[in-house]
Amino acid sequence: PAGAWVDRLRRRPVLIATDLGRALLLGSIPLAALLGFLRIEHLYLVALLASVLTVFFDVAAGSYLPAIVSRGQLVEGNSKLAASESLAQIAGPGVGGVLVQLITAPLTILVDAISFLVSALSLRLIRAAEPAPTPADPEQRIWHEIGDGLRLLMREPVLRAFAGCSGTLNGFGGVFDALFKVYAIRHLAISPALLGTIFSLGSVAWFLGAVLVNRVTLRLGQGQTMLLGALLIGIANLLVPLAGVLLGAVLPLLVCRSLLLGIANPLYNVTSISMRQALTPPRLLGRVNASMEFIGVGTLPLGALVGGALAEMLGVWNALMIGALGGLVAVFWLVLSPVRSLRSSGQSHKAVISR
Repeated sequence: PAGAWVDRLRRRPVLIATDLGRALLLGSIPLAALLGFLRIEHLYLVALLASVLTVFFDVAAGSYLPAIVSRGQLVEGNSKLAASESLAQIAGPGVGGVLVQLITAPLTILVDAISFLVSALSLRLIRAAEPAPTPADPEQRIWHEIGDGLRLLMREPVLRAFAGCSGTLNGFGGVFDALFKVYAIRHLAISPALLGTIFSLGSVAWFLGAVLVNRVTLRLGQGQTMLLGALLIGIANLLVPLAGVLLGAVLPLLVCRSLLLGIANPLYNVTSISMRQALTPPRLLGRVNASMEFIGVGTLPLGALVGGALAEMLGVWNALMIGALGGLVAVFWLVLSPVRSLRSSGQSHKAVISR
């Protein structure tokens, strides 16, 4: 019900509260370690509660940006957020490893807790006024409010295409990701260190894609950019089973796959989020975002289970090929919908959903 609760509240206080909550939760770990009370159950509880707060933060964050920027600035705003996130992903693991070596793991977690305090302070400094939320109907149960978001998602052709494409991409992506590392190390003879380096190149490409997505959308339009991103994701994954056939080109193909994925993901994600934010009425945005998160993220573990079963029945290479081809099938959700003809968030807003 995170989306329904977010739609009842102003989004910035939710963001600040969840940041402060996560800071307190993480800060409890070094405190417990200092006092000699740290137990594995404590870590489980912190992980669970922090995950719940993260869900609320993510839903509120996706609903907050349209309240403080114009529709024409959504792609630019989301691309900057994606770029900053990619920088954190590039630097975070390395910095974390160094800190663990220098100041031990509990104090490293304390640094992480402080980072959430910095985030909360940064949000507090935003001066743009946020409109008041639409008052909830006191006669309406929260489960009915959740259904409002799902019904809108299924009723509107563009939003339905987003949901179908993301669910298909992530479902077959789960099939693929469950097997890729094992296949690369055991069958393609890629060392773990080299595989990590290849992933790092992908993170750099992700940053580049996030920086470039605004320019690409200005040239191609948002619909075509989203379609291009989805297509490149499918093509990139096809390079892995191809590497199993062209053994002399394993390393170039895996590097190419990582770079393509890095660039393609921001093209798809930024345009998808931006158009969803422009299309959805503000009073329903939290619920639609939560529904999309459920469809997108929920299909990943299901895909992983299917991937393991397919590998047992058909072999790893065949299962990887199914995962890659399934990702390409996801493109048809966009091709057969109005998405491909949409050039801007403003056009999407006018053409698809009437407020």
